Amino acid sequence: MSTNIRVRFAPSPTGFLHIGGLRAVLFDYLIAKTLGGKLILRIEDTDKKRQVAGAVEGLINILDWVGIKFDEGPHLGGEFGPYIQSERKEIYKEHAEALLKKSGAYRCFCSEDRLKKMREERQAEKLPPRYDRVCRNLSEQDIIEKLAKNEPFVIRQKIPESGEIIAHDELRGGIKFAVQDLDDQVLIKTDGLPTYQFANVVDDHLMKISHVLRGDEWIPSFPKNILLYQGFNWEPPKFIHLTLTLNKEGSKLSKRQGDIAVEDFRAKGYLPEPLLNFCVLQGWHPSASDKAPKEKTDEILSLDQMVEYFDFKDMGTSPAIFDVAKLDYFNGFYIREMSLEKLTKLCLPFLGENLKLTADSKKQELDYIQKVIGLEQERLKKLAEIGELTAFMFADDLQYESKLLIWKKITPEQIKINLQTVFELLEKISEAEWNKKNIEEVIMGYIKTQKFKVGDYLWPMRVALTGREASPGPFEVAEVLGAAECLKRINQAIKKL
Repeated sequence: MSTNIRVRFAPSPTGFLHIGGLRAVLFDYLIAKTLGGKLILRIEDTDKKRQVAGAVEGLINILDWVGIKFDEGPHLGGEFGPYIQSERKEIYKEHAEALLKKSGAYRCFCSEDRLKKMREERQAEKLPPRYDRVCRNLSEQDIIEKLAKNEPFVIRQKIPESGEIIAHDELRGGIKFAVQDLDDQVLIKTDGLPTYQFANVVDDHLMKISHVLRGDEWIPSFPKNILLYQGFNWEPPKFIHLTLTLNKEGSKLSKRQGDIAVEDFRAKGYLPEPLLNFCVLQGWHPSASDKAPKEKTDEILSLDQMVEYFDFKDMGTSPAIFDVAKLDYFNGFYIREMSLEKLTKLCLPFLGENLKLTADSKKQELDYIQKVIGLEQERLKKLAEIGELTAFMFADDLQYESKLLIWKKITPEQIKINLQTVFELLEKISEAEWNKKNIEEVIMGYIKTQKFKVGDYLWPMRVALTGREASPGPFEVAEVLGAAECLKRINQAIKKL
């Protein structure tokens, strides 16, 4: 493992992990692992107003669930701690003082009222609402007097007044910025806590972070970060700006448009493997990698395969599109590949209401439940669907309209006769021979011998057994339900007509 490669994931404890956050930490993980380095968790909690109790523990738990492990962090320790920013206040203070001595920053004593008025005036003049730098050239005597009066202040970055700076992104190359367009951003707030921008630069340097992956919405502040590194005479890490994840309409994902937290996806029955598989393709594809076999550019990838094929230089710079249909496809694929035993265990929490539908102890046995789930394994896209899909298999009394039994233009009288025929044919099959193969041979053999139409018999049989238009095939359902339950349901259907 390389001691020089260190990649950090630095979320704020403001709630659940956004699906975009999962995408980011996955790429962090892949960069660290493919380069033989370490993945560090750092908590950025300087914005106290937005903090949510228990968010850090929840974050660690959900990432552990998806299979992403850290090498250092608040829960693991390490030689570069503390790993929580609010515990590093003295470190930021020390470095802010150092920057003041280097003339890379200055104290700003402007009140909130003055700043608000200044911004309004600049906007009225159609000027950018940047700070007007009133405090930038205060005399040393002015500063001493204001400090003696305990006037509150912030510390601002002293941006050069002219020229340009080139900030290098590993995917985009050098990006030029005119420094006169940059604001003297606040580095330390009046409460002594650092802003996001200052804390990140200090922490990334002190924690020896080699690669910084962050959203491309931070590109406008990129030059100010580089100027801070230059102000401290530090070597900046490699920066990789990850494109935003957009919805299919082209706008940014938001909570107003639906569930976007990883915890929400887990609650709906998405598995960790397809979530990771989906996220990695939001900005990278195995076919782009020289490491991936050219005959194998399939999109189904395990986490180990991602590590094997991934190269951050193959990441794209176009926005990723969040297509839930594709996520459903991946989830369905992993469900189909899973052993029935494992799938049953995962589905059990979603079957509680179904088990209340029956007083039959046999329908509550694990063996029966497993067979029921096996009926739907091929159609299942999310674990949470299993309850609705299989409710008819647990019900002691099916509820449906009698008209559902009618096939095309056949009269209710004829449907009743056909169901009676099916009942009599099934009644002759012994318990020992009750299986899909024999049930199908008996029913289909009769239909073919009599030269009847298949739908005239199988449609009412399916509805009688399931109470639904769409369901697994009637022979598969009949096998799992058992002879007694099938005959009971067909007899009930006959009485409906």
